[in-house]
Amino acid sequence: MFTAAAIAVALAHVFAVYRALKGPTVFDRVLAANTIGTAAILLLAVLGFLTERPEFLDIGITYGLLNLIGTLAVLKFFRYGDLARSAEEEPADT
Repeated sequence: MFTAAAIAVALAHVFAVYRALKGPTVFDRVLAANTIGTAAILLLAVLGFLTERPEFLDIGITYGLLNLIGTLAVLKFFRYGDLARSAEEEPADT
Protein backbone atom coordinates (compact mmCIF):
# COMPACT_ATOMS: atom_id res chain seq x y z
CA MET A 1 0.00 0.00 0.00
CA PHE A 2 2.67 2.50 0.99
CA THR A 3 4.88 1.29 -1.82
CA ALA A 4 2.11 2.27 -4.24
CA ALA A 5 1.94 5.67 -2.55
CA ALA A 6 5.70 6.13 -2.99
CA ILE A 7 5.38 5.25 -6.68
CA ALA A 8 2.48 7.70 -7.10
CA VAL A 9 4.45 10.50 -5.41
CA ALA A 10 7.46 9.74 -7.62
CA LEU A 11 5.21 9.93 -10.67
CA ALA A 12 3.85 13.29 -9.49
CA HIS A 13 7.47 14.37 -9.10
CA VAL A 14 8.15 13.50 -12.75
CA PHE A 15 5.12 15.49 -13.93
CA ALA A 16 6.20 18.50 -11.86
CA VAL A 17 9.71 18.37 -13.33
CA TYR A 18 8.17 18.29 -16.81
CA ARG A 19 6.09 21.39 -15.97
CA ALA A 20 9.17 23.13 -14.59
CA LEU A 21 11.04 22.54 -17.84
CA LYS A 22 8.14 23.19 -20.20
CA GLY A 23 6.21 25.91 -18.31
CA PRO A 24 5.34 28.86 -20.54
CA THR A 25 5.71 31.50 -17.81
CA VAL A 26 8.10 31.96 -14.93
CA PHE A 27 5.22 31.64 -12.47
CA ASP A 28 4.41 28.16 -13.83
CA ARG A 29 8.01 27.24 -13.18
CA VAL A 30 7.91 28.63 -9.63
CA LEU A 31 4.71 26.70 -8.94
CA ALA A 32 6.31 23.55 -10.35
CA ALA A 33 9.37 24.06 -8.13
CA ASN A 34 7.08 24.40 -5.12
CA THR A 35 5.25 21.23 -6.19
CA ILE A 36 8.56 19.39 -6.49
CA GLY A 37 9.39 20.41 -2.93
CA THR A 38 6.01 19.25 -1.68
CA ALA A 39 6.36 15.92 -3.47
CA ALA A 40 9.82 15.50 -1.93
CA ILE A 41 8.34 16.07 1.53
CA LEU A 42 5.64 13.47 0.86
CA LEU A 43 8.25 11.04 -0.42
CA LEU A 44 10.32 11.59 2.73
CA ALA A 45 7.29 10.90 4.91
CA VAL A 46 6.37 7.71 3.04
CA LEU A 47 9.94 6.42 3.01
CA GLY A 48 10.28 7.23 6.69
CA PHE A 49 7.18 5.16 7.38
CA LEU A 50 8.36 2.29 5.21
CA THR A 51 11.79 2.16 6.87
CA GLU A 52 10.34 2.84 10.36
CA ARG A 53 12.45 5.96 10.85
CA PRO A 54 10.31 8.78 12.27
CA GLU A 55 13.17 11.28 12.09
CA PHE A 56 12.46 11.59 8.36
CA LEU A 57 9.40 13.64 9.35
CA ASP A 58 11.64 16.17 11.09
CA ILE A 59 13.71 16.46 7.93
CA GLY A 60 10.50 16.89 5.93
CA ILE A 61 9.26 19.70 8.18
CA THR A 62 12.59 21.49 7.90
CA TYR A 63 12.59 21.09 4.13
CA GLY A 64 9.02 22.42 4.00
CA LEU A 65 10.03 25.60 5.83
CA LEU A 66 12.98 26.08 3.50
CA ASN A 67 10.70 25.50 0.52
CA LEU A 68 8.29 28.19 1.74
CA ILE A 69 11.04 30.73 2.36
CA GLY A 70 12.65 30.00 -1.00
CA THR A 71 9.37 30.37 -2.88
CA LEU A 72 8.61 33.68 -1.19
CA ALA A 73 12.11 34.96 -1.97
CA VAL A 74 11.84 34.00 -5.65
CA LEU A 75 8.41 35.63 -5.98
CA LYS A 76 9.65 38.81 -4.28
CA PHE A 77 12.61 38.90 -6.64
CA PHE A 78 10.36 38.57 -9.70
CA ARG A 79 7.97 41.25 -8.42
CA TYR A 80 10.50 43.89 -7.35
CA GLY A 81 13.66 42.80 -9.19
CA ASP A 82 15.54 42.96 -5.89
CA LEU A 83 15.41 41.05 -2.61
CA ALA A 84 16.34 44.06 -0.49
CA ARG A 85 13.44 46.25 -1.61
CA SER A 86 10.40 46.52 0.64
CA ALA A 87 6.78 47.25 -0.21
CA GLU A 88 6.98 50.71 1.43
CA GLU A 89 9.65 51.80 -1.06
CA GLU A 90 7.40 51.11 -4.04
CA PRO A 91 6.69 54.31 -5.99
CA ALA A 92 3.09 55.53 -5.83
CA ASP A 93 1.05 55.41 -9.02
CA THR A 94 -0.17 58.81 -10.14
